[in-house]
Amino acid sequence: MSGLKTPAAFAGIEDDEARAAALFSEMTKVMFHPRCANCHPRDGGPRQGDDMSPHVPQVVRGDGLGAPGMECTACHGASNVAFATSEGSIPGAEPWALAPASMGWIGLDATALCAQVKDESRNGGRSLADLVDHNTKDHLVNWAWNPGDGRAPAPGDQATFGALTAAWVEAGAHCPG
Repeated sequence: MSGLKTPAAFAGIEDDEARAAALFSEMTKVMFHPRCANCHPRDGGPRQGDDMSPHVPQVVRGDGLGAPGMECTACHGASNVAFATSEGSIPGAEPWALAPASMGWIGLDATALCAQVKDESRNGGRSLADLVDHNTKDHLVNWAWNPGDGRAPAPGDQATFGALTAAWVEAGAHCPG
């Protein structure tokens, strides 16, 4: 798949801090893409579509699974479901969930996002090793490359994104800017 450089593309950057910053900047091609960012809002509700418009119907974060009576699973199941009468699909993965508010990044720049994902109090309690595992193996992260009809996938693939994350951590997890 194209659109995402591999860690080898950064091997010529000898300074660890500069290489880590460049690797993270490449990772943001995925993290700022609508497939990821739509479920990482800093306000109360998710976005949808490539234009990142407010979710329809309007929903609220609740405990990350929606509000009582309007849980995410009311519409979103374990897999994508094609529309019966038009082009498109309802996205799904098990479990479908909205990232906690502390993990919201819509509107942040790469420097602020980098600081946030390294901060265990704002990243779901994940160590840097946990972040590598999450970005490499998590099924909901993987959905970004398998979003169903009517949605553009995130650039690259999960294996490359995970490899970039591992290379960023190995280079010291420095932030751009």
